[in-house]
Parts: sequence; C-alpha cells; structure tokens
Amino acid sequence: MEKKNAGYVPEICVILSTVPPALSAGLAKSLLEKNLVACVNITTVRSLYRWKGECCDDEEHLLIIKTRRGLADAVIRALASEHPYDVPEIIVLPVLAGHAPYLEWVHAETKEP
Repeated sequence: MEKKNAGYVPEICVILSTVPPALSAGLAKSLLEKNLVACVNITTVRSLYRWKGECCDDEEHLLIIKTRRGLADAVIRALASEHPYDVPEIIVLPVLAGHAPYLEWVHAETKEP
C-alpha cells in the first residue's frame, strides 16, 4: 500500500448497528460488496431496552463496521434500507487515532460513490 505523505492518517469511522442474528452476515456482505466498508466484525450481544413502553431482552448481533468518514452517510442509508427494525440502531463514532497501516488499509478498501 502506498503512503500518501508523511504523517497522513485517513479519516476513518466505526459504525455500530445491532441486527437480528439471522440477517447479520447478509447485511455485512451487502455493505462489503458495495465497497462501502472495509471490514465488519459480528459479535453476539444481549440487548436490554425499552420499546413502545415494554422492557425487551433480546439476543442480537452487533455489527462493528469500519469505513471512511466520507462514506458514513451512504452506509447509514444502506443499513437503514435493508434493516428489518422500525428504528435501527446505527451510530457513527470517529476514529481519533489508530495504527496508520490499518487505517490506510480501510481507506484503500473502500470507494467513494
């Protein structure tokens, strides 16, 4: 991978989204195939939350998505359009620092539309 210039660190973000376990791999693959993301980690989580006045306790999968900050809106739109929940959790967190070669790899693996 070619470095842009000394000290260059691309603007990368992490996007978190919880999804039903049966759909997690399909959503992750869809984002990857569109070159919107470089990597998606999938982990099992237990979510306790209030929905429409009731307390819920569900097993879900947490998608930990790495992409360019400039692609965050496109990832949000793609997730929201394919997500089965009425109000999906989609949260974007900026990456303030990290291992430069990894951040450069995330940048290289994603494409602006």
